Amino acid sequence: MKPIRLSLIVEIFLLAGVANATHIHSEGQEAGKSAFTKHFQESLFKIAEKGEFGIEIPLDEKEYKIGKNVIGIVIHNAHDEDVVGADIKFTEVMPDGQVIAPAPVVTDKGNGLYTVANLDLKREGKWELKVTVSKKSVEDSALFLFPDILKKRIPAGKYRVESGDIKDKSAG
Repeated sequence: MKPIRLSLIVEIFLLAGVANATHIHSEGQEAGKSAFTKHFQESLFKIAEKGEFGIEIPLDEKEYKIGKNVIGIVIHNAHDEDVVGADIKFTEVMPDGQVIAPAPVVTDKGNGLYTVANLDLKREGKWELKVTVSKKSVEDSALFLFPDILKKRIPAGKYRVESGDIKDKSAG
């Protein structure tokens, strides 16, 4: 049953990438604004500080769990395209500034999907997860504050960056 489950997970992410590719050309890009798609309802989603990347971390273990202590992460660029071949670094920091080890291990699965091993999102208390994405000469990062991010999940849909805030694209 587990091999079937893993293949289903991979297919879901691949389909999300195909769906993403089909709407890129039809949507168009608003001048000076980055647009990103959040694919899953039960996921963490952030647009990186400079608006270069959208970062989505599915959380629903029943549908999206890939393995023990392994999660999936989806990366899109400012044109809402899958980012393949990026260098992704995770920094986990406790409130006292202590960096948590070991560092997560990232594997590129293609179509904007990466798997991340050794990352415990269920850690108790307050802590920070900084995700830094580098692709060619572009680097940007997003900070997920736990447990706050778990309480402020936004629904699946299209979002844009406006004045440093994430806005629902359909709202204006």
